[in-house]
Amino acid sequence: MMPLKTQTAVAEPQTAQSTIFYLLCAGFVLNGIVICLIGPLLPVFREKWALDDSRAGLFSTMQFASSMAGVLISSPLISAKGFKPAITLGLILLGIGFALLNASSFALALAASAIYGLGYGFATPGTNLWVGESYGERRASALNVANLAWGVGAIASAPLALFAIRAAHVTLLLYIVAALCVFLGIVLFRMNFGQPPHHETAADGGSGAGTFAAAVLLGILFFVYVGTEVGTSYWAAMHAQRAAVWTSKNFTLAPMFFFAGLLGGRGAAAAILLRVKEAMVAVGGILLAAAGELLFLSAHAPTAVFVGAFFTGLGLSSLYPIWVAWLSKWFGARARKVGGVMFALAAAGASTMPALVGVVSRYANDSLRMGLLVPLTGCAIMLLTVALLRPSTRG
Repeated sequence: MMPLKTQTAVAEPQTAQSTIFYLLCAGFVLNGIVICLIGPLLPVFREKWALDDSRAGLFSTMQFASSMAGVLISSPLISAKGFKPAITLGLILLGIGFALLNASSFALALAASAIYGLGYGFATPGTNLWVGESYGERRASALNVANLAWGVGAIASAPLALFAIRAAHVTLLLYIVAALCVFLGIVLFRMNFGQPPHHETAADGGSGAGTFAAAVLLGILFFVYVGTEVGTSYWAAMHAQRAAVWTSKNFTLAPMFFFAGLLGGRGAAAAILLRVKEAMVAVGGILLAAAGELLFLSAHAPTAVFVGAFFTGLGLSSLYPIWVAWLSKWFGARARKVGGVMFALAAAGASTMPALVGVVSRYANDSLRMGLLVPLTGCAIMLLTVALLRPSTRG
């Protein structure tokens, strides 16, 4: 395939672009809290509704199956109306669904997770694509910063859950975060996003076969990466609870260590990617994630559980921003349409792989050690796919 050279101009004055970027980063912080808080709360909900591992995995299935619908709807919306409608509607739906999560019945809680999952499907692709289009050759670094903000929310979810559980204020926490989501959605709705313009050269078309092959392999990466990340973080607290002996409820902090690695890695990657080729960073990250995953699923002591979770997150940290950067770089303006498929595949991975962890665990006598072989296998699949994709040859 011929290299795609998409030149992106700044649509708004630099100050306006920066303001929107910071607001979107704030939205990603809230997004991270909403999507990841279910993991630390899962032991509470499991006890509340007497769930086995298979049924407990339905929260992930519902929120990400719904997010896939949101992605498919938002893709033509972004192409036709720009980024603002999808992002602002997504934030408002995130707030509404999250406010209803601690419902009186399991069925209503699943419905609430579907609502905020739909919001996730609207807000997340729009934010990533806006950043990818607006920052040109710095897109990989800028996307790492934006997704670092998501990691801030994700890492905050575990201590927030622990505090809310100890203080018996879970519902109040949900209401506060929900209100912030709705407020930020309203603020962004009043902003002038503009349209980050593209100037595509003739080379942007590429060869049909090459473009299709790259799209297929990128789709596999999106599907498996998000499934691997969510499959690990979603079950982290419950695995930690079973893997070691605890004198308190500190096992709920296992997702925090996972997202601490994710957060720290994205902070470092934002600088590293300005100097090191994306393909090298991606391969190194996959290998580190696999090593961390192996330690995490085999650990028997609290320290080993936390260290394994940390290095798994550290290895995974730069991968998703790199996939999005490749999408924007290789497909140019078409990334808005192709991205709909990619983000839908990402949602599909998140809705299936964590549930598969629960199914494997159930059939292995409730052994999450066996279930977590699913995300470990995901690391192997990503490594093979990057090798087949050969990103260094694509410009």
